[in-house]
Amino acid sequence: MMNGLKKCIMGIILIATAMGASAQVKPGIEVLRDMDFEPLKGKRVGLITNPTGVDSRLRSTIDILFEAPGVELVALYGPEHGVRGDYPAGELIDNKKDPYTGVPMFSLYGRTRKPTPEMLEGVDILVYDIQDIASRSYTYISTLGLAMEASAEAGIGFMVLDRPNPLSGLKFEGPLVEDAFISFVSQFPIPYVHGFTVGELALFLNGEGLLEGGQKCRLSVIEMEGWSRDMLFEDTGLHWVPSSPHIPFYHSAYYYPVSGILGELYCMNIGVGYTLPFQLFGADWLDDADALAANLNALDIPGVIFRPMHFRPFYTDMQGKTMRGVQVHLLDVHAAPLSLIQFYVVQEIHTLHPETRLFEHCGSHRFDMFDKVCGTDKVRIAFGENYLVEDILDLWTREIDPFVEKARNYFLYH
Repeated sequence: MMNGLKKCIMGIILIATAMGASAQVKPGIEVLRDMDFEPLKGKRVGLITNPTGVDSRLRSTIDILFEAPGVELVALYGPEHGVRGDYPAGELIDNKKDPYTGVPMFSLYGRTRKPTPEMLEGVDILVYDIQDIASRSYTYISTLGLAMEASAEAGIGFMVLDRPNPLSGLKFEGPLVEDAFISFVSQFPIPYVHGFTVGELALFLNGEGLLEGGQKCRLSVIEMEGWSRDMLFEDTGLHWVPSSPHIPFYHSAYYYPVSGILGELYCMNIGVGYTLPFQLFGADWLDDADALAANLNALDIPGVIFRPMHFRPFYTDMQGKTMRGVQVHLLDVHAAPLSLIQFYVVQEIHTLHPETRLFEHCGSHRFDMFDKVCGTDKVRIAFGENYLVEDILDLWTREIDPFVEKARNYFLYH
């Protein structure tokens, strides 16, 4: 009996040891700390961050830099949701002092999205430490680019503390943004799903002259240790901190590109307002969830399966209404065409409900935002003809290979 117990305990120890030996990525803030903060010594630092800016023990970069010897943290800048994450989506943020450090905080969301000269007074270098989710319409990378422009105009340095791309560094999907559709949700001509780390993206923007007027900032990147391009976030050994209220888990970043574009039409529920944000497609006017799931599974889309779903959102304008639709289950993030899944769903909805042409049903008042997130109106126009994914495949994929060839020049990791 005791021998059996000992074997069981030894087995648990071996499993725990194996788990402990799994890949552990060291984010830029920890690499900077290992350098004894030497690149920031004697400098007055302005930090752009939010709750995702933490080390592997979940200690805030704010507090780490505030206490760093020889470093003077003089200003904090927060994107949407604020420096400490205490503002909901879309809410304007006032400038005030951080209650924990007393350092002045400035909002980069709402009235002012780009640091003004007044905000940068007394700052020698801007440091950026925010976890991205690798989809172009997520606005933190827009904040990155605008802050780089501000640093170039002010003649001060700009440093990125690098973090993992949660979708790996191998996934590039979607059209590049056309000039007419540049906006805060599509700030730069990159694919909808971009395979950059935020440090690589900063190098790309700087190197390709994509900042306003082609200007360039004095950019440095503190690289991660232990990260490789094939890693999903779950492979890093790091803890996920919700990057916004509807991205509560690392896998939320996998699902965001699955449904986020369609969600801009506001006529189907994509799980926002329910417990599975970005994982669902549902509407109260859909008749048969089982048929929809069967149709989608019959397409044999790589890396994904669907199951019928019935749910009632707890909030949003669809609160309390019974939604019928499907839940998306990702089996292989690498293989799945993430951003095309939403178009396959609409295709099969149209097969079941040919009388309900989705764009006409939703109304044109949301087309502008849909097109900005897509980066072009060509996708909506081509898809809206017959509601067939094959009609947009070329638009969605043709720019990827040449873009990746250019992007490789800025890769920091293999």
